[in-house]
Amino acid sequence: MVVKKKTAKVEAVVLDQDKLHKLKASLSVDGGDDEVGLVAQTLQACLDLTEPVQQIQLVKKAGSQLEALSEEQQHGDLLEACLHTLALVYTSLQAKNPLRRASASALSSVPARLQQQTVDCLSVCLSDRLSSPASDQYPHIIDSITACLDGFPLGERCIHKLLPEVLQFLQKGLSEYLQQNSDLVGRHVAQAQLMQSCLAAVKTSMLVVQRSQETISTALQADQDHCTLQSTLSGLLDCYIHILTDEEFVQTVQSTAGMAVVLLIRTVMGSGDGVAAVVCGLLRGSAQGMESAPQWLKQGCEGLYAGGRPRGVSLYLCHGALAMLSWKGALPGPQWEQLLLLVPHTLLELDTSIKESSTAMVVARVLTLWSGAALDCLQGETQPCPHGLQQSLCGGSELQQCLLEHIYSHWEHPLDGVRHQTRSLFRNLLLLHQHTNPSISDPGKDPYIAELTQSLLGLEWHMRGKYGSLGCLVELLGAGYLLDIQPQLPSCLLGLMGDQTLAPYASDLLERLFVSHKAQLAGEADATGKTATEIWMECWHQTWVTPLLQVLCRARLDQTTYILDYFLPKLLRCSPSSLAHMVQALQDTPPCSAGSRGAVGALMTCLRAARAQGIAQSSEEGLWGGLVPLSLLRQALVHKHDQVRMDALGLVCESHRSTEVLTSQEMDLIRHFLPSNLNSQSPGVRQQTVSLLKKLLCRVKDSSQLLQKRLSQERDQDQRDRDQHTLEAYKEFLRWLCGRLLEVLLPGASFSTCLMSLHLLGLLGQLFTFSTGPDVFALGEVVTSAHAQNVLYCVASNFLEVKQLASTLLRQLPPSAVGLQEPERMRRVLRAALDLSTSTKPFDSVTAAHLLNLLLHQPDLSRALLHCAQEQGLAFQPPSPPQPQASEALTLELNTLAVVQFLLQCLQSEVLRAESSLLQAAASYPLYGRAHCITAVLQHLNTGSLSETERWRCLVSELIAVCYRMSDVVSPVVQSSSPEGLIPMDTDSETSAGLQRILQEIQPRDSNDFFTSARELDAHHGDDDTHTQTTHTPTPDNSGGEGYRVTAQMVLVCCWRSMKEVAMLLGQLCQSLPLHYTGGSTRTHTGLITEEQVEGVGLYFRQQLLQSRHRGAFELAYVGFVRLTDMLCRSGSQALQQLPARWLSEVLEEVKSSDPSSKLCATRRSAGIPFYIQALLSSEPKSSSCSLLKMTMRELTALAMPSAHRNTDSSTVPQVHALNILRALYRDTRLGENIIPFVSEGMQAAVLGFTSPVWAVRNSSTLLFSTLITRIFGVKKGKDEHSKKNRMTGREFFTRFPALYPFLLNQLEEAAATVDSDSGQVKLHPSLFLLLLVLGRLYPSPMDGSSSPLGLAPFMPFIIKCGHSAVYRTREMAARALVPFVLVTQLPSTVHALLQELPPEPGPKTQHNHIHGTLLQVLFLLRSYQTDSHRPLPAGSGIGKALRQRMWLASRQNSCVVTRGAYLDVLVCLCGPKISLLDDSEVGELREEALAVLTASELVAPDGSPSSSSAPPRPGSTQYLLSLARVALGASVEIPELWGGPRLGARLLERLLLCPQYEVRELALEGILRRLGEEEEEEVEEERKRRPPWLDETTLSNLTSLALHETHPQCLAKVLQVLCVLSSGSELPWRDGDQTLSQEEVLLRLLSLAQHSAHSVELHCAALTLASRLVVQLVTSDPEGASAAGRLAQWGALVCSCCGEEQPAEVKLMAAEVLVSCTAALLTSAALPLGLSATLSLWRSLFTLLQDEDQEVRDSASDFVSSVPTHLLSTDVAGVSVCPPVALDLGVGLLCRLFELWGRVPAGVLTLTEWLVGEEEGDDETGAEETSSLDEEEFLFEKGDLNLWAEPVQWVRLLHGHLGSLGLTLDQTLDQTQEAGAGEPDRAQVCGLSARAQAQALGSQQALETLPALPQFSCTMEHARLTLRHQRATLALDVLGGLR
Repeated sequence: MVVKKKTAKVEAVVLDQDKLHKLKASLSVDGGDDEVGLVAQTLQACLDLTEPVQQIQLVKKAGSQLEALSEEQQHGDLLEACLHTLALVYTSLQAKNPLRRASASALSSVPARLQQQTVDCLSVCLSDRLSSPASDQYPHIIDSITACLDGFPLGERCIHKLLPEVLQFLQKGLSEYLQQNSDLVGRHVAQAQLMQSCLAAVKTSMLVVQRSQETISTALQADQDHCTLQSTLSGLLDCYIHILTDEEFVQTVQSTAGMAVVLLIRTVMGSGDGVAAVVCGLLRGSAQGMESAPQWLKQGCEGLYAGGRPRGVSLYLCHGALAMLSWKGALPGPQWEQLLLLVPHTLLELDTSIKESSTAMVVARVLTLWSGAALDCLQGETQPCPHGLQQSLCGGSELQQCLLEHIYSHWEHPLDGVRHQTRSLFRNLLLLHQHTNPSISDPGKDPYIAELTQSLLGLEWHMRGKYGSLGCLVELLGAGYLLDIQPQLPSCLLGLMGDQTLAPYASDLLERLFVSHKAQLAGEADATGKTATEIWMECWHQTWVTPLLQVLCRARLDQTTYILDYFLPKLLRCSPSSLAHMVQALQDTPPCSAGSRGAVGALMTCLRAARAQGIAQSSEEGLWGGLVPLSLLRQALVHKHDQVRMDALGLVCESHRSTEVLTSQEMDLIRHFLPSNLNSQSPGVRQQTVSLLKKLLCRVKDSSQLLQKRLSQERDQDQRDRDQHTLEAYKEFLRWLCGRLLEVLLPGASFSTCLMSLHLLGLLGQLFTFSTGPDVFALGEVVTSAHAQNVLYCVASNFLEVKQLASTLLRQLPPSAVGLQEPERMRRVLRAALDLSTSTKPFDSVTAAHLLNLLLHQPDLSRALLHCAQEQGLAFQPPSPPQPQASEALTLELNTLAVVQFLLQCLQSEVLRAESSLLQAAASYPLYGRAHCITAVLQHLNTGSLSETERWRCLVSELIAVCYRMSDVVSPVVQSSSPEGLIPMDTDSETSAGLQRILQEIQPRDSNDFFTSARELDAHHGDDDTHTQTTHTPTPDNSGGEGYRVTAQMVLVCCWRSMKEVAMLLGQLCQSLPLHYTGGSTRTHTGLITEEQVEGVGLYFRQQLLQSRHRGAFELAYVGFVRLTDMLCRSGSQALQQLPARWLSEVLEEVKSSDPSSKLCATRRSAGIPFYIQALLSSEPKSSSCSLLKMTMRELTALAMPSAHRNTDSSTVPQVHALNILRALYRDTRLGENIIPFVSEGMQAAVLGFTSPVWAVRNSSTLLFSTLITRIFGVKKGKDEHSKKNRMTGREFFTRFPALYPFLLNQLEEAAATVDSDSGQVKLHPSLFLLLLVLGRLYPSPMDGSSSPLGLAPFMPFIIKCGHSAVYRTREMAARALVPFVLVTQLPSTVHALLQELPPEPGPKTQHNHIHGTLLQVLFLLRSYQTDSHRPLPAGSGIGKALRQRMWLASRQNSCVVTRGAYLDVLVCLCGPKISLLDDSEVGELREEALAVLTASELVAPDGSPSSSSAPPRPGSTQYLLSLARVALGASVEIPELWGGPRLGARLLERLLLCPQYEVRELALEGILRRLGEEEEEEVEEERKRRPPWLDETTLSNLTSLALHETHPQCLAKVLQVLCVLSSGSELPWRDGDQTLSQEEVLLRLLSLAQHSAHSVELHCAALTLASRLVVQLVTSDPEGASAAGRLAQWGALVCSCCGEEQPAEVKLMAAEVLVSCTAALLTSAALPLGLSATLSLWRSLFTLLQDEDQEVRDSASDFVSSVPTHLLSTDVAGVSVCPPVALDLGVGLLCRLFELWGRVPAGVLTLTEWLVGEEEGDDETGAEETSSLDEEEFLFEKGDLNLWAEPVQWVRLLHGHLGSLGLTLDQTLDQTQEAGAGEPDRAQVCGLSARAQAQALGSQQALETLPALPQFSCTMEHARLTLRHQRATLALDVLGGLR
């Protein structure tokens, strides 16, 4: 993307009149016609002009005239006047004005002899400015000084000449700024501007000092005692030091001041050793080293030696020292070396103490700067570097270790900048190491580098820092070095590309690797003299391209998205020639599994990337860049997988040049793609489609402009004809596209179709416009009136995005087609909008707002409004309508004014009625619709340039007043303590009195006195109390007996939405209207809203936020309040700027005081209070010093901490509030990194809050704790609670939050002390759970050095102790928390030590809690080692021996089944996997012992079982049996060959399958299923027929009898699934004991089971799937199948019943798979085994599934295409995966073809016509309609069984189209047979169908006529339903008419 450079604004020079006259007079002195006179005339003309561009031209002209002055010219007053004029123009202009640059250039062009005179003139003008400036002129003058030094030599001479004056001015300016800063507290915008001015002043003073160093040092030496210059410099130093030590200043200013201090010292002291000594002293904060400095400098620096100076001072001084001192080449002396080594130590000391991320960023940057400086020193060629320095900087030195630790703790930092700097630092450290060890010639053999590489590769891949560091190693050592160590690196990195968070890092490292590898291979080939590129390129392809293609073909689609985005383009850029290799390799690839994109998809991906890179050019002769056939591309464009379609579309649309001409093939491909892809359910696919088609349309536009230009210039007739032909093709294509998109916008079109179509039409409107004139494309001619109406009716859609797009498009369409300017039509639309604005359905008011916004642009709107007002009997007087010739803006303003006045008048009368009866308002005219319309109408108004200001002012006052009244009516409900079920009934005749009493009754009950005194409800209310009622039909006297129905939900919706709209309207008014205020200079700024009104609105919001109880109400009040606070900061009014700070301190006081009378809500997470505080804090600019945030966090953390004197009930309320508010602030993303410094305190408050005796405090602490966990460790990335992505190394955690180290350690020690369970009593420390949760999120890094002061070792003993708790969950959490604290290298010894703690034999004092806790810790440690290290435990660890010595724990000698189970789990962990952690002999011995335990256990020898039927089961017995079963599964199914062979395995498996506990049976069956799945993947096709050896006849017999007798539904489902897998290869022998069952008997049983198991989805699906397998086998073996015909019909009916819309998705998926599997055998069989009727039912079900709402179901059903016998399909779709819309079309076409094959064309025509007419609607449906209309009122938000994807209209059209062609076939066959009656459709059936269709057409037509005007808006769904019925009937009649 090309970013346009910002062009500076050109402004004319403006001088005051007095100066201007003098100048003109001085220039008009008679100078005659000589050269100087010409210059004077040019300048005079320049001063007379006011047009800046012309002034620039004249100034340039004057410059060239000055340059041409001849030698002999007299230098009189006139020349002086000319130079003076130019100097004055120069100094009076703004910095970036091009006119200033022009005048500088003119001054520079004077001849050399006049330069001194020019400098004098410039000095006079500048001196004049410096002498008596007004304070608002400071920034301008500072600017001028900078400009003089910016590439303007004369300006620089001028500054040298005025040096003392300039420095004095800068010192004075800075002092004034410092003075002002203290007065601006609370005024953020003013403060931010002052910071900018300060920064400019400091930078300019540095620039002046830097450019005048010699002048300054000469002046200081000449006048040793005391000169003015010295005092000026001393003053400047004071200012710098003030900025450095005042924390109110922002970092950039402080950092610059740090540089300025060092620069000043260097200027005064030169560059000897003394400077370094002084800077060292400053860094240390001691006066040491200042001996050589002048006295005034010593005194000036005293402010920096203060003991309590802020930490940042040394940071900024370090930065200054590195930036301002020269480090190139050899150092001047030992003090410099000392300084160089002192800087990193100073910075690393800061490392653990800084909290703000922004400071961490500065530290990281300065450290990188330091490493660069150190490199500069080492690279000095003049003399070798001192030995001491070399020692300190080489790898392995103490300093390098500390710096590496800094890198490891910051490379995962949340700020990108910090991570980037740590990478640069790492690279520089490697270079430093190389430079200090020049003797090592091959860096790959350097032991330090080798160790570093190994430890980096040993890290886990989710650590982002690892990638950058490896990238640095590649850069320095080459890719070959890493590939030799880890050859699997490419495929490993490609595997990570599926993760969005890691993909950018992985692709970056991959790029570095393959680029470096290619260069290395090429270099080696050159060196050895091999010239054949193919040889080494083949090696490169093998390493990088082959793994890529494997991943692309096989991986899941979502995993490969980022490969296309990040990796492929880089690979192709590196090696464009690899494309041919990829295409060849992919065309040779066999088909892949169903879930991946396969070779076609991978091919599209590669070609698309190549095309976007400009490697594969456009199509020629049907081949894309000569690489792929066009038919393949057509297949890919309608492929089943979204991503394949998108890649293919990208290949067509994306191009390297935007002017590349579209070929006819490309246009045909889009025609092929679009129809089936408009209705896409996935938002991502829609977005990609629109974006790609936009690229294509831009190409059309750009290339057509190029063609038109060529046509006008081209001479060659052939070329002109070709270009003209292309333009014609473009026109035809665009018109087709436009028409196609407009056609689909019918009533009943799906949301996704509307969205896509409107998006694309909007693009056409933007790029080509819908003009009807003599335009090239004239797309407006395609748009008919009917099209435009359909777009207008899209505004009624329930989807907001569709409404917005339709509204935008309507403004682009030709007005004649839209027709809103016709008076009658305008009135109808206006009436509809006004009716919708009082609807009780919330989305109707949004429709109304869109319609009103459309009408605002019509000049005659006020007449229509007047007409509506007369109809409604409103006394409305609109403002005078706009004149016919009025501008667009004025029309819009007057119309907006009229509409707002009209709505306001309606609203006022409705509020008046609502004040007497809120219920009537809720039922008939909820107020929020009108308010929403007013807000929406005002949004489009440009409030900056209004003409009717007086009327607007009155209107604003009325609007604010009516908002307050609305709020007063509804706020009692939203402020009640239970707004959700409340219905204030006004039943008695004295309505208002009753209402008042009820409103009294619903006063909030959760204010602070709710905690201290209980409140009894009035007992005397009796029947009057109707709170519990939900529906009531009062008949108010004034309604003339008309009843209305109100539910509590309607009242609540009316109230909270009204509050929402009031908030939005007030927010809109405050934010968008100009403010009326008096500025600082007593100048009044006129506006439409006053300061008092704004403050009033603020107080209103405060009341709402602090008192509302309904979440909807206060959340939306918050949105309005944020708009207000936003405006307060930016307003020019001083009073308003200071409001946020005042309101904040007031609310914090109120929270603190916790007075019982306070109305703050203490339940509902403090309701709106956190929102109120959030809004006030987010108004503070991010770049400011955040003083409000710091103050608030200090107060809140103090309140949130528990304290001894605050343990009474009444004083816990402020603590609850504080915890709730803190939670909201930590969650607020807008506070971003600024909140991080306060995380430690928040964590402490949350953990300590758990120890409170008050439930409310504990509850709020829990919420705060979970928010902090997310804040620290990030949002959960996946379902795994313990995923490493949401964890942090202990070092990083404690480096970022050092205060938590001692806190967590002390808390853990305290909690562990209470754990000991010897007494058997349960003591649960309240915060133990939290501590283990936090510690469980940390993990050790292999990089953790022993030197870290924040090591994790001290935590270990306490965590191990927690494992002794009597609480099971605590033991488990302690085991999980221990894992991170044990380094991989220490793990074997730790496990051994834990095992040694277990008793070697049973004894009287055995503590089973201790044993269990220890076993769990061993188990978790071993599992983590298994997943992380991928290598066995080191030999001689003693673990196997220790386990064998304690085998009694697994046997019956151990009475506790829980510990027996835990011990067995440890054994499974070691003996279960094929590749064990122990060596083979040890595992063999362990397996033998385990088998002995197993054979003696209750599972195999079940006497005295722990859960035998006689004894009641003991706690943990089931878990114990499951642990035994896992051992048995390992020995029988998973790896029987390594345990005891198949004989033993079969016996064990039998025991498992016959075990009385269903959990054991289920586990066994799951194990079998899993193993079968693995074997299926491993086996080759031919071997599939063979059964695995562990599956013998007995086991099969056991499985089939289990299928017939199992009672537990889950187990039964699993058995059936196993049998399904087994029956796929061959027929199964079904045995039940001794007897064998036939297939028919089994089928009968399965069908009966499927029928009666609808309650269990899993079982139902398994039974029907297996039954379907049997059906297919039966039909295949006996095609006539007469014996089983009844069963088959029953099966068919069952399958059809599973396809209904109401079925669960799993059932529909199963039905789709069943239908796909029997496509070949049943649906397309020529023999019609099921008979015609049943076969057609199955086809109908398949078509239903292809239109299902669930995308997975549709995709699964569309697979039937690849199962159809190939001779039935055309060659280009045979065996291809296609998308559901294409599959649907193909399916209906195929069915028509089958009718011919079966010879049943007449019956086929009738069946399809019946489908076309649709279901009959009988009387039952009208009853249903009535109930549904009742429900609609009853339940405001209930959504029925709507299918939002299916489009019945398109289905009907599809059927009609195919019926047409089938009818033709029928006619042809009738013509051929010639015999009347033969092969004709049944006459009676035809007549019956005709009658039905006619009745339907008539009925729907009449129903449509009874609907109200514009039913598309008022009853959208009903209108769409009736229109569809009418269309079905009409099309059916058309077909039947053809038959007769």
